[in-house]
Amino acid sequence: MVKEGKFVAIHYVGKLDSGEVFDTCDGEQPFEFQVGSGMVIRGLDMAVMDMSVNDEKDIRIEPVDAYGDYDINMLQPVPIGEIKPHFEPQQGMMIEVQMDNGMRIPALINKVTDSEVIIDMNHPLAGQPLNFHIKVLDVNDDAKYPSNCSCCDDGQTEGCSC
Repeated sequence: MVKEGKFVAIHYVGKLDSGEVFDTCDGEQPFEFQVGSGMVIRGLDMAVMDMSVNDEKDIRIEPVDAYGDYDINMLQPVPIGEIKPHFEPQQGMMIEVQMDNGMRIPALINKVTDSEVIIDMNHPLAGQPLNFHIKVLDVNDDAKYPSNCSCCDDGQTEGCSC
């Protein structure tokens, strides 16, 4: 049975309310995480608690337990002169931004004017409820499955978005 501190391996399909699949590992290598460690969004962590191997369920995770509400304060203006030497910014372009702590996060170019670029640093799924179908495949005391995530493999789960 899944308890805090255990490693759980799952297959899942994540969908938006529109029915669009935003992520899945169904039929692929299982996704494994340590319950309660902060490796995944809070809603998924809570959803697997007390499940057993071969249990399946459908869950809905509200933004507060996923990627949070959309925050207008996460729109950051940057002078266009700081960006143009590196690349030609275009509205809708996804870029990587390095934070003060060295962590890199994806960001969306929201708007481009003659003088500035507005960068949206909200998570792409911020403000959206998430719907998951999950199936527990395995529960262990230690990690069993290889991770495809370099930050998790390095033991750096803080800020991991996988």
